[in-house]
Amino acid sequence: MTDRDALRAALLRGEVPPEDGLLLWAAEAAVETVRTRMTAPRLAVAVSGGSDSLATLVLLSALHPVAAVTVDHGLRPEAAAEAEVVGQFCAERGIDHSILRWDGRGARGNLMDAARRARLRLIGAWAQDRGVGAVALGHTGDDQAETFLMRLAREAGLEGLSGMRESFESEGVLWFRPFLSQTRAELRGHLQRQGIGWIEDPSNENDRFDRVRARRALAALAPLGITAGKLSTVVGHLAMAEQSVLWSLDHLIAAHVRFDAGDVVIDAQGFRDAFDPETGRRLLNAALVWVSGSYYPPRAVQVIDVLTTWRTRRDRTLHGCRILVGDEAIRITREARAVAGLRLPFGQVWDGWRIEGPDRPGLTLAALGAEGLRQLGEGCSRARPRACLLASPAVWQGETLLAAPVAGWKNGYEARLVRPSFTSALIRR
Repeated sequence: MTDRDALRAALLRGEVPPEDGLLLWAAEAAVETVRTRMTAPRLAVAVSGGSDSLATLVLLSALHPVAAVTVDHGLRPEAAAEAEVVGQFCAERGIDHSILRWDGRGARGNLMDAARRARLRLIGAWAQDRGVGAVALGHTGDDQAETFLMRLAREAGLEGLSGMRESFESEGVLWFRPFLSQTRAELRGHLQRQGIGWIEDPSNENDRFDRVRARRALAALAPLGITAGKLSTVVGHLAMAEQSVLWSLDHLIAAHVRFDAGDVVIDAQGFRDAFDPETGRRLLNAALVWVSGSYYPPRAVQVIDVLTTWRTRRDRTLHGCRILVGDEAIRITREARAVAGLRLPFGQVWDGWRIEGPDRPGLTLAALGAEGLRQLGEGCSRARPRACLLASPAVWQGETLLAAPVAGWKNGYEARLVRPSFTSALIRR
């Protein structure tokens, strides 16, 4: 019997301290939930060295073989050494550990958001290379409550206030949060009972960051009885209402939406009659995010403008996309200008497309564009609008067009979409 088998048996016999038993059961339940959706067999944990992620690693590794991964953002002088501390912790326990590096010093705009997206991108690529199907994140009920306050300050609606999801897909990987129903204090209590210390990130005290201010606001609200646990419960109630909206939206999409060569095509009559303003807004946001490959939808005022004027304005550009309105359908396609300068070596993923076929020196991938359409001449498919074809992927040898699969001229090449599912664009992370 392995140590993990013995632990499971002890859990079943009630021989594990209740506090630890509840955390272990939560970890096991989360793994069982995501297991059926994993496209690769291995589990991993993203570990910064802080209490939440370290406790997530300790608890999951007690039950399952896992790998660990740490991203060194290069934002603080101590970051590299902290990543090495996590590596030493894993080595002592026989846990495979990797350190990924990102130089965040050149990031612009929202630094926390840039770092989060870099983590997803780096860990996602690492996970796919290692056969990892799911990556655990150490977010707790405290994080859920803080996120609620931050989104409340931004005047979020139901979608935002329903909080972080227990799981989501991004970068070709399933991500899950086993301890959204537990508190940070509970996870720290487990580490303390195990005699395990953790790293304190000084940025957690820097009120430049929204999350730190939200954390302090939460402490100030405690005398009113507004605690992280109660806010997490409220978020859970809102999440149930959100599920009802998503269920309705799924059915409407099945009835009125189709996908064609990377475009989202909506039945115009269905959009007019079946979609109320909220589901229409959700659908349009998801379509713009999915087609453009963006992390976030456009500003709300821009989407509302589309919803109120689409019957009279038949063609517009928004969020790196073209919105083409016809009598029968509304088509959201890629904007040609958004990809006009995107030229990559053959073999790379181009704007969510992978082109497969014979390689040869000097081949590049770029948009078909007006010049490509000119070279195609009568060989061009007329089944799709010109705007769609202009932004479609093509294979070039210098200035000579070799193939345009989406436009109907394959010449030995195939184009395959490698974007996440459209469903993932409908759901907040």
